[in-house]
Amino acid sequence: MGTLTLTLSASVLPRLSTSSRHSHSLCARSRTPKVVAYMEKNPNSPGSIASKLIGALPVVGLVARIFSDEGGVGDDLLDFAEFRRRVGKKCSVSDSQAFYEFKERRGRSGDAFYVLLCCWLAAVGAGLLKTEEIYEGVARLRISNDIEFEEETFLAMMTTAKEKRAKSKNPVPQIPMEIRAEKALEAIYVCCFGQDPIEEEDEMLLCTMLNAVFPTVGRKEVERIVTTMARQVEAGEKNFPGQRRVSKEVVQKQLKDLEFLQQKGNPSS
Repeated sequence: MGTLTLTLSASVLPRLSTSSRHSHSLCARSRTPKVVAYMEKNPNSPGSIASKLIGALPVVGLVARIFSDEGGVGDDLLDFAEFRRRVGKKCSVSDSQAFYEFKERRGRSGDAFYVLLCCWLAAVGAGLLKTEEIYEGVARLRISNDIEFEEETFLAMMTTAKEKRAKSKNPVPQIPMEIRAEKALEAIYVCCFGQDPIEEEDEMLLCTMLNAVFPTVGRKEVERIVTTMARQVEAGEKNFPGQRRVSKEVVQKQLKDLEFLQQKGNPSS
């Protein structure tokens, strides 16, 4: 009863009353259990090794994928829907309230799906996507509002990068979760803030959301990452390669191209 599933639309997530919201800090809540991150695992652990072996077996791996509620069997990439399910299962009601309030403050670009897409790119795409590619994609999403296109595009990019590394026998580097959380925050800023400052209430909400997605990083470290980022933005010290202003003409052309591709993919419509 205390958890929620973020695969559902934001309109059906439970809300907290005003009194409940102010009864505790969004950044410094205490939780009794230590939550394991949605995808953080020791590659040398028995469970991880078993998952890889199962995924490599043709028949057994197929059955495991069919009956897996969360995907990610073996070395499979975790797609966005599976990522949302894993995060949602670990979220509390107060975590979902932070997503609600963030959207209320930032508008459409602060939608929970947009925030989670940014986290997915940084978490699953670490070592496969270039930072500039992530910035460009989330900046484009802020304008186009076509999250399905961005999801499919990024998944294809990650799959291609992974296949290239496999062919060259160059394993995907193990990026620390702290770095992934920091990159997720940067992507959220580009997508949801544009070039606006990060206000104090935004900091609290960002802290809660990132802690929900990256729980093993720790609340203190997440708070440090968010505070540092906010101060750098305020001082004009934070630059985002790949984030550039796009003219309305270019945006309209991109949207027309996307609409044409969608119509081509659905001839019956």
